[in-house]
Parts: sequence; C-alpha cells; structure tokens
Amino acid sequence: MEMKPPPGTTRTLWSLRRGEHCAIAGYDDLLAEAYKVRLMEFGFYPGETVSCLQSPGFGAPKVYRVNNTIYSLDDEIADHILVESTPPRD
Repeated sequence: MEMKPPPGTTRTLWSLRRGEHCAIAGYDDLLAEAYKVRLMEFGFYPGETVSCLQSPGFGAPKVYRVNNTIYSLDDEIADHILVESTPPRD
C-alpha cells in the first residue's frame, strides 16, 4: 500500500502519480512570469483541482486534467507548479 501525503501538504504537480488529484497552490519563484500567465490562461489557477491521468516512465510528459480539459506537461513546467493534497473523493 502506497503512502499518500496528508491533506494540506504542498508538493509539485510533477510529483503526482496516475489517479491522484490535488488543488493548485501557486507557482514557485523560479517560473518565469510569462509561463505563469499562460498556465493561468489554460485554467491552472490557484485553488483549481487538477488530476494526473497518465504518468509514463522515462521522464516523458505527464497528462493532467484541469477544468475538464486535458493537458500534457513536462517536468520543466510541472515541477514549478505547487499543489496541495486534498482529502479523498467519496
């Protein structure tokens, strides 16, 4: 059985595994402002729920759902998006 971080724990979007969901907490200071703006245009707002749909190996981009839309992000971007674990869905 895998241990999942407790609700409220902050980590990066890239750390999510397939089937996990969380709330976007914000962005780290290393991500360029232009990327932050573009991600928010796509719906990656603080407070939004994001789910990891696919997490292939070998560093391939992961697939996420936010606002009922699917996006593929690589680690160079997803590692700068901060997320908080949320309680399990019923």
